[in-house]
Amino acid sequence: MLLSKDKCSEILDILEETYPDAKPELNFKTPFTLLVAVILSAQCTDKRVNEVTSVLFEKYDKPEDFVELFQKDLETYIKPCGFYHDKAKHILAAAKMICDNYGGKVPDNFDELLKLPGVGRKTANVVYAVAFGGDAIAVDTHVFRVSHRLNLSDAKDAEETEKQLYGLIEDGRRNRAHHLLIFHGRRCCKAQKPLCGVCPVKDICTFGGDNE
Repeated sequence: MLLSKDKCSEILDILEETYPDAKPELNFKTPFTLLVAVILSAQCTDKRVNEVTSVLFEKYDKPEDFVELFQKDLETYIKPCGFYHDKAKHILAAAKMICDNYGGKVPDNFDELLKLPGVGRKTANVVYAVAFGGDAIAVDTHVFRVSHRLNLSDAKDAEETEKQLYGLIEDGRRNRAHHLLIFHGRRCCKAQKPLCGVCPVKDICTFGGDNE
């Protein structure tokens, strides 16, 4: 049985006290550069993405810039992020659609973001929440792992996990909850060796108990 909304709120209160500096760790300047960074972050660390975009965005940082790029030229920049063929193809196609269909502006609502090439629910939620302040929670590997360990979800996939978290987390708090759960996953509730002995929510969590 999943935790109640009150228990979920209690967990978020504790995580807020623990990680007051929780924020996006991808570097970006505009909604479009955030979109590019999030696409690049698939199966890649934020640190590596930031290294790549620090060079890329010095020269290309608007959809119009990318429309003029050949795929092989973009691939040269983003190769360190992995899966660079598909990522380059998606970024260029998204840039073209943004220019052709949205006047060069990244759409500011979730449903329109989902229409962009290479944009799934996680990417759309991140851009909607971070760039436009939307009340959304993106389910990446950290959010999926932590929410299941904390008994906030028992769903088998990211989309169902998102629905469960949406129901548990109160309105106006989902955006913030996303960053708190990620920070907790990276700093304490790690995939291989969770630091359960020093976990700030160990009295609520039933996952680890004795893991140190």
